[in-house]
Amino acid sequence: MGKFAGLLYLTHPDYTKTVFSREEPKSVTYAFLVPWIGKGLLVLDGPKWFQHRRLLTTGFHYDVLKPYIKLMSDSTTVMLNNWEKLIEKQETVELFRHVSLMTLDSILKCAFSYESNCQKDRDNMYIKAVYDILYVANLRARTFLYHSDIIFHLSPLGYRFRKVCSIAHNHTDKVIQLRKESIKNEKELEKIKEKRHLDFLDILLFAKDENGNSLSNEDLRAEVDTFMFEGHDTTASGISWSLYCLAKYPEHQEKCFEEIREVLGDRQSMEWEDLGKLPYTTMTIKECLRLYPPVYTVSRCLRKEVQFFDGRSVPAGTMVAMHIYSLHRNPSVWEDPEVFNPMRFSPENSADRHSHAFVPFAAGPRNCIGQTFAMNELKVAVALTLQRFQLAPDLANPPIKLPQVILKSKNGIHVHLTHRQ
Repeated sequence: MGKFAGLLYLTHPDYTKTVFSREEPKSVTYAFLVPWIGKGLLVLDGPKWFQHRRLLTTGFHYDVLKPYIKLMSDSTTVMLNNWEKLIEKQETVELFRHVSLMTLDSILKCAFSYESNCQKDRDNMYIKAVYDILYVANLRARTFLYHSDIIFHLSPLGYRFRKVCSIAHNHTDKVIQLRKESIKNEKELEKIKEKRHLDFLDILLFAKDENGNSLSNEDLRAEVDTFMFEGHDTTASGISWSLYCLAKYPEHQEKCFEEIREVLGDRQSMEWEDLGKLPYTTMTIKECLRLYPPVYTVSRCLRKEVQFFDGRSVPAGTMVAMHIYSLHRNPSVWEDPEVFNPMRFSPENSADRHSHAFVPFAAGPRNCIGQTFAMNELKVAVALTLQRFQLAPDLANPPIKLPQVILKSKNGIHVHLTHRQ
């Protein structure tokens, strides 16, 4: 537990568990995204957060997630085909840019049933708007002067932010309106169910609370845009760092490849049933997430005083950060924390581990509602990539970790790719 510039950092599971178990509101950093994502599940607190959480949970049932695997496979295949062209030119691949487009393509298909073609058509206005929004939000978070709403609003950056938010909102509103017009009632929903999978938007449109109330148009847009943010940028970080680790540790890469080849054979796509047949690959992905958690820190603003297990207390109003990156590398929690060892996550080795020692998707009541979706996409992307390519790190250009809202690299994440024989 450490304190710096008025912010309390927690790096041990005995402390983080106490805060994660409470329904505390998230930090002010997320407020910078509100003009885009609205007040959805990420930033809500209190009774309305609880209501939205209950309504959205059905959207992540395995019956809903099951058809997404094919869509994730299709998006990953497009990315891998693009990499084929780079190999022909003997170029290294900067992972994050390509993977980010892939996860954006995937989330648009899954959440909207929308074919963006963004991995080929990079001039799409909506895609550019999303990238601009995330860029400006990250820049604002790092620039103290721009924390002031008035200064930011009057700045050229604020004008740019409002403009791209408007483009993103117009797109989302249009998609929601078209879907509403195509589905007038639940009988029509059943007919659509016979033709295609129900997507996240379908679930949201017909979600009702115990009083029979549906989500408002504003709430609908907020939850769709929130899902877009959390399911796109964070997953891209997880996949990119996982592929980098596999490139860096070839012995584990080959063990994963052997397992994947045994499960998939000559098939070039993944099925739902395949996900549970990749235990070593899953353990390896978890070890990658331990060393490079996409959301490297999670902050809460305490509404009430917190009493910790050792008698220490923190007053109400304190900003507390669960520093996941440091927690995952804490030598008092993890033996040889800098060593890459997927066997940490074997059933035997995980059995007695602290429940809050490994929290890449946070923990407690405000944990990531889409963590199964994210893990599924990680498995699909890693499996299909290793099936086709052998990865090696670009030793001349190692990544420089850049902790923004999401853990990225200042100079990108570069690898060499060669075809599997």
